[in-house]
Amino acid sequence: MATEIKVPTLGESVTSATVARWMKKVGDNVAADEPIVELETDKVTVEVNAPQAGTISDILAAEGAEVEVGSILGMIGEGAAAAPKKTEEKKSAANPPAGVNAPPTPSGPVARPAASPAPAPLPAAAKKMEEQKVSASDVGAGSGKDGRITKGDVIAFLDKP
Repeated sequence: MATEIKVPTLGESVTSATVARWMKKVGDNVAADEPIVELETDKVTVEVNAPQAGTISDILAAEGAEVEVGSILGMIGEGAAAAPKKTEEKKSAANPPAGVNAPPTPSGPVARPAASPAPAPLPAAAKKMEEQKVSASDVGAGSGKDGRITKGDVIAFLDKP
Protein backbone atom coordinates (compact mmCIF):
# COMPACT_ATOMS: atom_id res chain seq x y z
CA MET A 1 0.00 0.00 0.00
CA ALA A 2 1.34 3.45 -0.93
CA THR A 3 1.64 6.27 1.60
CA GLU A 4 1.06 9.91 0.67
CA ILE A 5 3.74 12.54 1.21
CA LYS A 6 1.74 15.63 2.19
CA VAL A 7 2.55 19.31 2.68
CA PRO A 8 2.63 19.83 6.47
CA THR A 9 1.07 22.76 8.31
CA LEU A 10 3.65 25.53 8.01
CA GLY A 11 2.22 28.13 10.38
CA GLU A 12 -1.00 29.94 11.21
CA SER A 13 -1.03 32.33 8.27
CA VAL A 14 0.92 30.19 5.78
CA THR A 15 -1.33 28.43 3.27
CA SER A 16 1.11 27.52 0.51
CA ALA A 17 4.76 26.87 -0.24
CA THR A 18 7.06 26.30 -3.19
CA VAL A 19 8.79 22.96 -3.79
CA ALA A 20 12.42 24.09 -3.56
CA ARG A 21 14.09 20.74 -4.27
CA TRP A 22 13.59 17.02 -4.09
CA MET A 23 16.37 15.25 -2.20
CA LYS A 24 15.19 11.87 -3.51
CA LYS A 25 13.94 10.73 -6.90
CA VAL A 26 11.46 8.09 -8.02
CA GLY A 27 12.84 4.65 -7.23
CA ASP A 28 15.04 5.80 -4.32
CA ASN A 29 14.71 3.94 -1.03
CA VAL A 30 13.99 6.06 2.03
CA ALA A 31 13.93 5.43 5.77
CA ALA A 32 11.12 6.70 8.00
CA ASP A 33 11.71 10.35 8.98
CA GLU A 34 14.42 10.79 6.32
CA PRO A 35 14.28 14.25 4.66
CA ILE A 36 12.97 13.84 1.11
CA VAL A 37 11.77 17.23 -0.11
CA GLU A 38 12.45 20.86 0.79
CA LEU A 39 9.63 23.41 0.78
CA GLU A 40 10.12 27.17 0.88
CA THR A 41 7.86 30.02 1.96
CA ASP A 42 8.68 33.72 2.18
CA LYS A 43 9.80 33.20 5.76
CA VAL A 44 11.13 29.67 6.14
CA THR A 45 12.59 26.66 4.38
CA VAL A 46 11.22 23.34 5.68
CA GLU A 47 12.35 19.78 5.05
CA VAL A 48 9.52 17.25 4.72
CA ASN A 49 10.45 13.84 6.09
CA ALA A 50 9.29 10.45 4.83
CA PRO A 51 6.23 9.32 6.80
CA GLN A 52 7.41 5.69 6.51
CA ALA A 53 10.22 3.60 5.10
CA GLY A 54 9.84 2.46 1.51
CA THR A 55 10.57 3.49 -2.05
CA ILE A 56 9.59 6.78 -3.69
CA SER A 57 6.99 5.59 -6.17
CA ASP A 58 5.71 8.91 -7.55
CA ILE A 59 6.50 12.63 -7.42
CA LEU A 60 3.34 14.67 -8.01
CA ALA A 61 4.72 18.19 -7.36
CA ALA A 62 7.75 19.19 -9.42
CA GLU A 63 10.47 21.53 -8.20
CA GLY A 64 9.25 25.12 -8.43
CA ALA A 65 5.58 24.13 -8.09
CA GLU A 66 3.34 26.08 -5.72
CA VAL A 67 1.61 23.67 -3.31
CA GLU A 68 -1.15 24.16 -0.74
CA VAL A 69 -0.94 22.93 2.86
CA GLY A 70 -2.32 19.38 2.97
CA SER A 71 -1.81 18.67 -0.74
CA ILE A 72 0.00 15.53 -1.87
CA LEU A 73 3.64 15.98 -2.94
CA GLY A 74 4.33 12.36 -3.84
CA MET A 75 3.91 8.72 -2.85
CA ILE A 76 6.02 6.17 -0.99
CA GLY A 77 5.41 2.53 -1.77
CA GLU A 78 6.42 -0.35 0.46
CA GLY A 79 9.80 -1.38 -0.74
CA ALA A 80 13.38 -2.32 -0.07
CA ALA A 81 14.08 0.12 2.78
CA ALA A 82 15.76 -1.90 5.48
CA ALA A 83 13.78 -2.78 8.61
CA PRO A 84 16.75 -2.16 10.97
CA LYS A 85 16.65 1.53 10.04
CA LYS A 86 13.15 1.78 11.55
CA THR A 87 14.39 0.28 14.82
CA GLU A 88 17.34 2.66 14.99
CA GLU A 89 15.09 5.64 14.37
CA LYS A 90 12.64 4.64 17.10
CA LYS A 91 15.55 4.78 19.57
CA SER A 92 16.20 8.36 18.44
CA ALA A 93 12.58 9.53 18.50
CA ALA A 94 13.55 12.57 20.57
CA ASN A 95 15.00 14.18 17.42
CA PRO A 96 12.97 12.89 14.44
CA PRO A 97 13.45 15.90 12.09
CA ALA A 98 17.19 15.27 12.01
CA GLY A 99 16.70 12.20 9.79
CA VAL A 100 18.80 9.71 11.75
CA ASN A 101 19.81 7.67 8.71
CA ALA A 102 19.79 10.53 6.23
CA PRO A 103 22.75 10.91 3.92
CA PRO A 104 24.79 14.04 4.59
CA THR A 105 22.87 16.85 2.93
CA PRO A 106 22.73 20.57 3.66
CA SER A 107 19.98 21.30 6.16
CA GLY A 108 19.23 24.72 4.70
CA PRO A 109 20.02 26.91 1.73
CA VAL A 110 23.57 26.42 0.53
CA ALA A 111 24.13 30.16 0.23
CA ARG A 112 24.07 30.84 3.97
CA PRO A 113 27.30 32.48 5.04
CA ALA A 114 28.98 30.28 7.64
CA ALA A 115 31.00 32.78 9.65
CA SER A 116 29.83 36.20 8.50
CA PRO A 117 29.70 38.98 11.10
CA ALA A 118 26.48 40.23 9.46
CA PRO A 119 23.15 38.49 10.20
CA ALA A 120 22.35 35.59 7.87
CA PRO A 121 19.87 36.33 5.07
CA LEU A 122 16.41 34.81 5.30
CA PRO A 123 16.09 31.45 3.47
CA ALA A 124 14.16 32.83 0.50
CA ALA A 125 16.70 35.66 0.16
CA ALA A 126 19.62 33.24 0.36
CA LYS A 127 18.11 31.12 -2.42
CA LYS A 128 17.50 34.17 -4.63
CA MET A 129 21.07 35.40 -4.03
CA GLU A 130 22.45 31.97 -4.93
CA GLU A 131 20.35 31.82 -8.11
CA GLN A 132 21.47 35.30 -9.18
CA LYS A 133 25.09 34.80 -8.02
CA VAL A 134 24.90 37.80 -5.69
CA SER A 135 26.60 38.00 -2.29
CA ALA A 136 25.20 39.49 0.91
CA SER A 137 27.85 42.22 0.76
CA ASP A 138 26.56 43.19 -2.72
CA VAL A 139 23.00 43.59 -1.41
CA GLY A 140 24.08 45.50 1.70
CA ALA A 141 22.16 45.93 4.94
CA GLY A 142 18.86 44.09 5.06
CA SER A 143 15.48 45.52 6.01
CA GLY A 144 14.43 42.42 7.97
CA LYS A 145 14.51 41.86 11.72
CA ASP A 146 17.99 42.47 13.16
CA GLY A 147 19.21 43.65 9.74
CA ARG A 148 18.63 40.31 7.98
CA ILE A 149 18.40 40.43 4.20
CA THR A 150 14.93 39.63 2.86
CA LYS A 151 13.92 38.37 -0.57
CA GLY A 152 12.52 41.86 -1.20
CA ASP A 153 15.96 43.38 -0.49
CA VAL A 154 17.54 41.07 -3.07
CA ILE A 155 14.86 41.85 -5.68
CA ALA A 156 15.26 45.60 -5.04
CA PHE A 157 19.04 45.27 -5.48
CA LEU A 158 18.59 43.34 -8.74
CA ASP A 159 16.12 45.94 -10.06
CA LYS A 160 18.62 48.79 -9.59
CA PRO A 161 20.14 50.00 -12.89
